[in-house]
Amino acid sequence: MNPALRIPAEFVAPSTEDMHLPPFFEVGSFAFGKQTLLILLSVVLIAGFFMFVIRRRAMVPSKGQYLGEMGYGFVRNHLGRDIIGEKDFRPFVPLLFTFFFFLLVNNLFGSIPVLQLPTFSHPGSAYILAAIAYVIWVGVGIKRHGLGQFMVKMTMPPNVPKILYVILIPLEFLSNLIIRPVTHALRVFATMFAGHMAIMVAAALTAFLATEVGGVMGIGGSVFGIVLGLFIYFLEVLIQVLQAYIFTLLFAVYVQGALQEGH
Repeated sequence: MNPALRIPAEFVAPSTEDMHLPPFFEVGSFAFGKQTLLILLSVVLIAGFFMFVIRRRAMVPSKGQYLGEMGYGFVRNHLGRDIIGEKDFRPFVPLLFTFFFFLLVNNLFGSIPVLQLPTFSHPGSAYILAAIAYVIWVGVGIKRHGLGQFMVKMTMPPNVPKILYVILIPLEFLSNLIIRPVTHALRVFATMFAGHMAIMVAAALTAFLATEVGGVMGIGGSVFGIVLGLFIYFLEVLIQVLQAYIFTLLFAVYVQGALQEGH
């Protein structure tokens, strides 16, 4: 057959199985795979970095110490003090710090060659983290106000005609105590999954055009695919950072709302 008339193979887009590889081993219902390995690696990297940069605290900081202090100061001041408030923010700084850098490193794994997997592209890890945040801010609210007053805060907006509470109480309960933790996790999972899948599709399409289509159309399409892939890659890096910030920011907002005086 004339090569010019060769019919290219059908393009097969990457699937979730290509993103989430089979586990390395399983023990009963527990499976240890690449995602679990990267989560453990993130803990080692974060702890190792900050322990290393604070080992010799100096008045004139080194570059590493300055970077560590800048990261801590950003979380402490902008996500702690400015959101939760000067009076109450200090006990929550370690948790805000942990949330932000744990999410940041695990998200950025998706943009690092060889690793190439944002661990929160798996829904389980995202929902566990959101569940931890949920239990903490609800517990803080109950501890501060008591169960009854906290439920009033969550379900009965102030300055509303009492007759409307018949409608508002179930809606506010559903919105604040059911939907809120779900969407808290969904933001991270959906953006990490969609962004990484888009990069995989762009890479697979580029390879398909270059190897299967060939010719001017194939080469031109593959060049366009490379440009598109690079654009998606840098957009995904931005989103990975933003999602770590947004998750932590929302947790701080929820805690602030749970702590503030009722109406």
